[in-house]
Amino acid sequence: MSNTHLPRASFAFLSAAALAAALVSCSSPDTDTAEPAAEVTSESAAPATESAPAESAPAESSGEAVLTMPRLSIQAATEAAQAALAQCQEDNLGFVSVAVVDRFGQVQAMLRGDNAGEHTMESARLKGYTAAAFGSNTSELTERAAGDGATIRDIPGTLFLAGGVSVKAGEASIAGIGVGGAPSGEADEACAQAGLDAIADSLAG
Repeated sequence: MSNTHLPRASFAFLSAAALAAALVSCSSPDTDTAEPAAEVTSESAAPATESAPAESAPAESSGEAVLTMPRLSIQAATEAAQAALAQCQEDNLGFVSVAVVDRFGQVQAMLRGDNAGEHTMESARLKGYTAAAFGSNTSELTERAAGDGATIRDIPGTLFLAGGVSVKAGEASIAGIGVGGAPSGEADEACAQAGLDAIADSLAG
């Protein structure tokens, strides 16, 4: 009875082995084709990932948000004020005040002469600011301020009387020197001009 079943067992074993071999041979092409596909997908995805930061980077601004405005140093402002007052004293004009202001009217240096009235300080400051703001000596602006209707004289904080001199760096007005208290505006302006002349060389540099 055992001899009868031996061929059947051998046949069954051989059939199973053949089926396993067939399955292995069928699965091999699928594996070979699947790997290149995975490699292509990985390579094609890489450039997109690398280019993402460049696409999201913000554009650089071509303009500047913060500007630097030129201004006299304290040494130059003090030198100009002292020279202007010295000129007034030399001309026997002792009751004057001198103000050196930046183009926004902020006082950088001020000298009040002996026995000069308080109003001379305000007059000097306003003349200096007017010259700085308009970039011209106040004596040159008086005609523009004249008239019956509204003129530039109506602008608050300005004074269109002779005695204010514009201080320029190149073509830009950066400060003003104002003198108030002399018997005439022309005398005030002569003192203010002396202050400008004292620092002219440093402005040219």
